[in-house]
Amino acid sequence: MAATDKPRQNTNGTEQRRSTSFERCIYAPHSIAAIVAELAEQSIEPGAVLEGTNLVQSQLDSHTTKVSYRQIDLVVQRALKLTSDPAIALRAGERMHVTAYGMYGYALLSSATNDEARDFAARYIRVVGPFCDFRVAAETSEAMAFVIEPLHWPDPADDRHRFAVEFALSAHLTATRDHVGSDFAFSRVMLDYPAPSYAEDYDRLFACPVQFDQRACGYEHEHGEFPRRRLADPRTHAMAREMCEQLLEEVNQAGGVASDIRRILIEQPGRYPSIEAIAEKLEMYPRALRRKLEAEGTSYRDILAEVRMRLAIEYLRKTQMTNEEIAGRLGYSDAANFRHAFMRWTGKNPSDFRNAARQ
Repeated sequence: MAATDKPRQNTNGTEQRRSTSFERCIYAPHSIAAIVAELAEQSIEPGAVLEGTNLVQSQLDSHTTKVSYRQIDLVVQRALKLTSDPAIALRAGERMHVTAYGMYGYALLSSATNDEARDFAARYIRVVGPFCDFRVAAETSEAMAFVIEPLHWPDPADDRHRFAVEFALSAHLTATRDHVGSDFAFSRVMLDYPAPSYAEDYDRLFACPVQFDQRACGYEHEHGEFPRRRLADPRTHAMAREMCEQLLEEVNQAGGVASDIRRILIEQPGRYPSIEAIAEKLEMYPRALRRKLEAEGTSYRDILAEVRMRLAIEYLRKTQMTNEEIAGRLGYSDAANFRHAFMRWTGKNPSDFRNAARQ
């Protein structure tokens, strides 16, 4: 699917732009296949789920098929519309056994130690087109804590955000049990949205305390004595790692120069340089940088707005900063300009968004 700079509509009806990495077909279709299979249990035809994606069911079984986040997003929207099961994401995630991930999964299975497998997963998770990124938040002698963040759906009030988190947690639990052992379990799950009507499904699947309305999503698990890794094999692991390295390079290239700019802006919130300063940092001429961004279907202005939106949502949900303080942190001259921008992004003013997040 070709990249486009046309605005898209988010769930609040406001315009939203997507980066080229959202449009590029570079990921295996395993998550889409899991969702389609789960909906088939409800007698929902695959064609109905795949409507608008330019995919057919037979392609989901082919190792040559590659999909984009745009197509994943469309499937999630269709699933939420068609299903009678509000816990569809949790159940679809349970289908994600480690072998569904191709070479990434075999690299996990053949890792020499659990620590090696964990480090591998952290480095290469992007190659599988995950719903969420994850990172270690804290580690003690007794337990580890992880934070997970949806890659493309930052608003906790968006149903796709909840879907992404549920699918990611369920899939992670399933795949980890496959390569670590069935005794693996979460000791606590944290979620940044209110408890849904089907909260008992969380209890069934995770069998641990589940806390809603938290500042971030994540989970904890206690260190334990897991079985010896019977499938560890250095040759298989080296081969699978090499292939994952190639895939990771392709994913990184898909982000293009837009990813580099996004990283620079996130690293220095509120001190947003001009495009000329960005070009100098990237050792490019400003005109060449603009042309490159145009070729990737975006612009410096779009990237800056995306970064500001993500940070604004974080500040409103996780801090007590006033609108004036957030405006200053995001580089706006006053709170009014920040409010107008936030309305464009989300369809809500900052105060209403914060109050809704706390309910």
